[in-house]
Amino acid sequence: MVMDINEVKEYLPQRYPFLLVDKVIELELGKSIVAVKNVTGNEPHFNGHFPSLPIMPGVLIIEAMAQAAGVLGFKTLDKKPSDGSIYMFAGVDNCRFKRQVVPGDQLILKADYVSDKRGLWKFECKAFVEDQLACSATIMCIDRKR
Repeated sequence: MVMDINEVKEYLPQRYPFLLVDKVIELELGKSIVAVKNVTGNEPHFNGHFPSLPIMPGVLIIEAMAQAAGVLGFKTLDKKPSDGSIYMFAGVDNCRFKRQVVPGDQLILKADYVSDKRGLWKFECKAFVEDQLACSATIMCIDRKR
């Protein structure tokens, strides 16, 4: 299942400059997702992080993985933010950064469903640039009514 930016926006409430998923290239409901974030030099965080050496902040890489996981959760439950549901970031465990992400990179976001209990969803997430691991983490999201 492939989703363009317009369909992604149906499943994520974030908007520029905080929408960090550009498209979905693979999706298996209840199992996994592969999404893309194109990293461009005109993103506002590069003005200060760092002016002479632009590096995507690690917290935004984590957020991008969480947004991809959120799309997987919403699609799996056949819910949308417009239905009054929202996935909120609840936690991160075992986070490791392995590679810097810079303008011009294409960040490949992968999330695998692990479990869900009482609305708390757990995903194993990884972010790659080409075949190089940039970040890995266990991400928890919670499904709440708006």
